[in-house]
Amino acid sequence: MWEKLKKLKERFDMLTAMASDPDVLADKDKWRDVVKERSALEGAMELYSQWLRCDESERECRELIADGSDREMTQLAHEELAAAKAQKARLEEQLRYELLPKDPDDDKNVIVEVRAGAGGEEASLFAAVLVRMYTRFAERMRWKVKQIELSATDLGGVKEAVFMIGGKGAYSKLKYESGVHRVQRVPETESQGRIHTSTATVAVMPEMDDVDVKIDDKDLKIDTYRSGGAGGQYVNKTESAIRITHLPTGIVVTCQDEKSQAKNRESAMKVLKSRVYDYYKTKAESEYAANRRSLVGTGDRSERIRTYNYPQGRVTDHRINRTQYDLPDFLDGDMFEMLDALALADKNALLAREQ
Repeated sequence: MWEKLKKLKERFDMLTAMASDPDVLADKDKWRDVVKERSALEGAMELYSQWLRCDESERECRELIADGSDREMTQLAHEELAAAKAQKARLEEQLRYELLPKDPDDDKNVIVEVRAGAGGEEASLFAAVLVRMYTRFAERMRWKVKQIELSATDLGGVKEAVFMIGGKGAYSKLKYESGVHRVQRVPETESQGRIHTSTATVAVMPEMDDVDVKIDDKDLKIDTYRSGGAGGQYVNKTESAIRITHLPTGIVVTCQDEKSQAKNRESAMKVLKSRVYDYYKTKAESEYAANRRSLVGTGDRSERIRTYNYPQGRVTDHRINRTQYDLPDFLDGDMFEMLDALALADKNALLAREQ
């Protein structure tokens, strides 16, 4: 690790000098790449600088202790030495995490898909609760939410919802949410007070830019149709809704939320790119997914990852065996502790894999 840090420090110092070099400043693309790479190293370099200061302090304390001519100074040196060693140990742990390979998608916006699973109308109502939970979390993070597709039920439930959450680090926070979410509660229509179990599935994918995913027009089948509406004077008389089929994978995306066909096509293509990227990424990483399944889970759509138990007021994440008794706050978007615990578990799994 220390040899790697020395090389990174040399690289960081070189990038710092390049960022103010007139020749680099004259080339906007090159300057942007330099600043981006330097920024990615900044966290590790700050920790490394702190570690070097602690190491120097430890060396000075040992010299004072070895000298031993001043009893009071020797006692202070012992205390400072203990503090420096403890601080170095904490910094070393942080550095190990900081040096782990970064997920290139972490800073991207996300496409979130929520679908009702087993449980009929109760599953649809639970899916609506999850949509609100992610929306409230995004609001707490000061991120933007844009609805792309929504299929609602007459009782206020959600059959399927697709929406985009835009904000720096959105994927890094929400990527562990993919999977089957289970709810245990007494439905309002249940006269006997029996607890019912229902499910909803969640898929979280990074938003893809044109440079990330290339899709050939010849691989697309595009259909237009009239959006569903309330009827009467509100019936959509133009075919503004879009259905796009990606022929190589069979992935189908529909969008009818916007009034214009062009905007619906744009939104549908964003979702399609994310789904196609997710399809090939999952396929390519199947071996890696198997290695980390025991700790963090695969994110497979058929895997139960979390249970929300209303009678006990608890939420349990089965991948890390963590239970929190703050269900109302959690469903209101206060997901921070759980998401941090999942991220830490993922880092520990990566750390074990690197060693």
